[in-house]
Order: sequence, then C-alpha cells, then structure tokens
Amino acid sequence: MDSSSLSIGQVAKGAGVGVETVRFYEREGLVPAPKRRPSGYRQYPADTVRRIHFVQAAKELGFTLREIRELLSLRVTAGKKCADVRKLAHEKLAEVDAKLTELQRMRAALAQLAASCTGKGPTSECPLLDALDAQGDAHVHR
Repeated sequence: MDSSSLSIGQVAKGAGVGVETVRFYEREGLVPAPKRRPSGYRQYPADTVRRIHFVQAAKELGFTLREIRELLSLRVTAGKKCADVRKLAHEKLAEVDAKLTELQRMRAALAQLAASCTGKGPTSECPLLDALDAQGDAHVHR
C-alpha cells in the first residue's frame, strides 16, 4: 500500500468517526469507492479524511445527505459558480428560519400549557393534560 493511501480504520480515526460511518458515506456516494488491495482491503486516498470532515461540517449546519452530495458535486462540476453554492445556503437558511418559527410557536403553546398547571391535585384534574386531550380530540374531528 502506498504512503498516500489509508486503511478504513485510519480514515475513521483521522476523521473522528466509526468505521461503519465511513462505509455508510461510501454507500451514499459521499466518499468515492476506494481502490482495493489484492487482499480485498480498501485503500482510501488521503483526502478522504478531509472529505468526511466536510460532510460532518455540512451536517452540523443542517444539510441533508442529498444536499451534501449536491454541494460536493458543485465543487467538481465544470461551469458551476459560487452563486450556485450561495443559492443552496440561502435555501437552507430559509428552512432553518421556518423551523425556528415553528419551534417558537411550539414553545409559546407549551409555556401557556405549563403555566395553566398549578402542580396541585390529582392528574385526573390536571389542566395541562385536559388541554392536550382537547387538542387531540380536535385533531380527530377534523
């Protein structure tokens, strides 16, 4: 094995992920399929660790595996511009904003329900549980 190729264990250790994660990323097309030694062992190029770090960083920003594949392809596709990447980033930002709005709505509703409960009495008389029951009934009758 030449000095610029890594075993799957070396890639996993260098990237701070498990061996199964490396295999998963390979199956998902996020890491190119490596060459194999005559023994069948995978030989990954040294830049595989950097690529996995890229995938992890993109995941932390909320990009899906499909979106990460698209980001990776933008880097190597002729004729693509930074504006193409910017467009994807703005689309993800709009998704995050929508999720934040929904989380704020959920928080406000939960805070209101929690405030309605004094914490006293039996659960059969709990206003929070009653409110959830009423909302559940409303969903059933839609």
